[in-house]
Amino acid sequence: MTQKRRIVLAYSGGLDTSIILKWLQENYNAEVICYTADIGQKIDKKKIIKNAKKFGVKNIIIKDLKNIFVKDYVFPMIRGHAIYEGVYLLGTSIARPLIAKDQIRIAKKYKAYAVSHGATGKGNDQVRFELGYHYFGPKIKIIAPWRIWNLRSRTDLIKYAKKYKIPIPKDKAGSTPFSVDDNLFHTSTEGKVLENPKNSAPEIIFQRTVSAEKAPNKPTFISINFKNGDPVGINGKKYNPEKILTKLNLIAGKNGIGRVDLVENRFLGIKSRGVYETPGGTLLIHAHRAIESVTLDKNTMHKKDSIMSRYAELIYNGYWFSKERFKLQKIVDLKRNKVNGAVKLKLYKGNIIIQSRITKSKAYSMKKVSFEENKSFNKFNVEKFINFHKKKLR
Repeated sequence: MTQKRRIVLAYSGGLDTSIILKWLQENYNAEVICYTADIGQKIDKKKIIKNAKKFGVKNIIIKDLKNIFVKDYVFPMIRGHAIYEGVYLLGTSIARPLIAKDQIRIAKKYKAYAVSHGATGKGNDQVRFELGYHYFGPKIKIIAPWRIWNLRSRTDLIKYAKKYKIPIPKDKAGSTPFSVDDNLFHTSTEGKVLENPKNSAPEIIFQRTVSAEKAPNKPTFISINFKNGDPVGINGKKYNPEKILTKLNLIAGKNGIGRVDLVENRFLGIKSRGVYETPGGTLLIHAHRAIESVTLDKNTMHKKDSIMSRYAELIYNGYWFSKERFKLQKIVDLKRNKVNGAVKLKLYKGNIIIQSRITKSKAYSMKKVSFEENKSFNKFNVEKFINFHKKKLR
């Protein structure tokens, strides 16, 4: 008997991917393998398995990638201070390359001829997934249901779900929920009232952060320890990458830190309004810049800053595995071995205040910056310096 061909579906167990699962079974003579990457999102393993088995799926794979996600994707991005359009910390963008890479690994393991995802036809994620698929499995077919099926709206999806008795989730208000993406680094919320930029974001959507008004009336103090440019501990105690981000998320979230409401320019040219929560990541960006300020020389820091916008754009557009991003990462990591020490932060009602920077680095010289008279800085050379630069004005 000839074995059926196989398709590996990126499966969350939710409404959209459950509909896609059934649709693939209806339209392709293939066995569907359900693959879930656990990167710190709210995940109900029993529900995922139950929903997949309901449609006769035999292979249901849930892979814990949380530590790899933080160590090999989030931390390198933090070292680059990657912020898209001056605001967005790229929480969704940085997750897709890892999912795509591991999904292709599964496809090769099970000799699948195709992979499939649930990204919509107007969004960025379809690009991010498929560039990752192409990089690791260029000969594997890609099935993107949202670009080819006849289901054109959320209403169509609801009708399809009812037809096949697929559970339709409800939010706290009893209606269909916002579009939410979450992982260990962030939570993003889109759709419904948020689509109109004149509407304020309702408090009900926030999952990781309290409002500034509800944050504690007393400040919280925290120290983040760095080694070779990466966070390695909190308040002097060492933790693995996953644990560090988990703890920072809780601490920052309780203090109302990490909320962003933005209208972004998608890769495909559409403007989109979303609300993001990145509490721990917001602390890391501030702390990392602070420790670099006392450990790196001016030229290295400014070279990094000069590429930050392009580096962030590459990640946003799905080019994590591109030659250009690899090249820029080398610039990002110049002298990262010198970035060691600790930064103490004061957190208060949505604010992050740098309290102190502690390092053994000699990049910062107290003798040179002191207002007291000293011989370590020759002031008489300043006039020559200014005269040299005067010539550049003409």
